[in-house]
Order: sequence, then C-alpha cells, then structure tokens
Amino acid sequence: MIQTINKGKKILVIDDEKHIAEAIRLNLKMLGHEVAIGVNGLEGLNWWKEFSPDLVIVDLMMPEIDGIGVITEIRKRDLKIPILVISAKDQVKEKIKCLSLGVDDYLSKPFDLDEFLLRVDRLLTRAIWSQSNQTVAEKTSGEVDIDSFTFGTNTIDFKNLKGKTARETVDLTLQESKILKIFILNPNMPLTREEILEKALGYDRGVTTRTLDNFIVRFRKYFEEDPKNPKHFKSVRSVGYLFEPK
Repeated sequence: MIQTINKGKKILVIDDEKHIAEAIRLNLKMLGHEVAIGVNGLEGLNWWKEFSPDLVIVDLMMPEIDGIGVITEIRKRDLKIPILVISAKDQVKEKIKCLSLGVDDYLSKPFDLDEFLLRVDRLLTRAIWSQSNQTVAEKTSGEVDIDSFTFGTNTIDFKNLKGKTARETVDLTLQESKILKIFILNPNMPLTREEILEKALGYDRGVTTRTLDNFIVRFRKYFEEDPKNPKHFKSVRSVGYLFEPK
C-alpha cells in the first residue's frame, strides 16, 4: 500500500455497492482515517450533516437520491469541501456534468487502489493548501470571505452564484466563481493561465490552459459592454490575463 501525507481525516463514502464501500473504508482506516458510509443518497446526506467530513466520495447511480442530487445539495451549502466521484459511468458528458456542479475529481470504476488512494491524498492536501491560502488572503485583503463584489456596472453575488449586469442576471457555475475570486483577489496584476488554474481549480491533467481561455470568453460576454474591446478582463501578451475592476 502507498504511504500518504495526510492522516486522521474524516471521510464520507456514499455508495450503494456495499462491498466497494467497505473495501474503501478498510483501506482508508489502515491509513489512519475515520470513515463513515452512506448506502444511498439520502443516508449519505444525513451522514454529511452529522459527520462533518473533510472529504466526500460519492457514486452516481444510487437509490433514494442519486449522486448528482447529493452533489447538488452539498454544493448549495458548502463550496469548499472536496468531492471525489467514483462511477461506472465513463462518458465524457457525465464527467462534464459533475465538474460543472463543482466536483473536484472523477474516477471511473473499476479503479486501481493505489491511484484511488493517491487521488484522495491529493484532494486532502489541496484542501489544506486552500485553507492556508485563504488565511493569507484574509490577512492581506482584510476579508474572511467574499459575499459579493462590484466592478463597473456589474455585481457578482458569490453566495447565490449570480452575476448581475446592466443587461441581465446570469447564473454562474462554481468553477466560474472560483476563477472570478482569483481575479478579484489579485486586481491589476498579470496572472499566467497556469497560475489562475492552479489557484482556482487545482490544475490537473484534466484541465488545459485552453479551458481558461473559454472561461474568459464567457466572462467578457457576461460582464463587458464590448466583449471585443474588454475593459475588465484583459489579455496580457505572452503572460495570461489581467483583471481591472475600475
């Protein structure tokens, strides 16, 4: 078995395949973690409320409430807890759906145990890193968190994942909100694509720098009066992007 960095974390496994859930629990307990199991979506959500886990591992196909429903409910109340999907569904559309809801990682069944344990450890490490970065941000920005932010004629409502412009109100995905926060915490500062993706999304092999370009296109469509001549989300040649609140 591989050796991991993180010890003694609380991990919730939500999977109706009991033999898989128990095997996961056994291996995680051997690494020093405390593990709770929900055998369907409803039981899993109840455990999430009572257990206060550091990581949620969830299957997609389950009775009572499916995995998508579980993820949606969790993300309504907690944008930070890492979520790992394990599923026999290996279609790209399923992965895209999960990522758009704020899932941090996706692993197809059947999976290699060592790869699974490494992904768990990486997500726990990233969560600790994010908490450390938030502490630094609190010290430098004077804010514990950002509920809303106004620039130009636009307001971003982070609590409700809404973008309000002079023209309309748009629904933001969790990933969009994370990237917007990175820009807001670093105003008028050129940032590389890799830097933005690393800070906002974790930047693993499933995310490319082209992904960020697509986000910027959407931000300009949402928030710029003239998307072809942006005032807020500007390109910096040979570097990446810069956000000017003005």
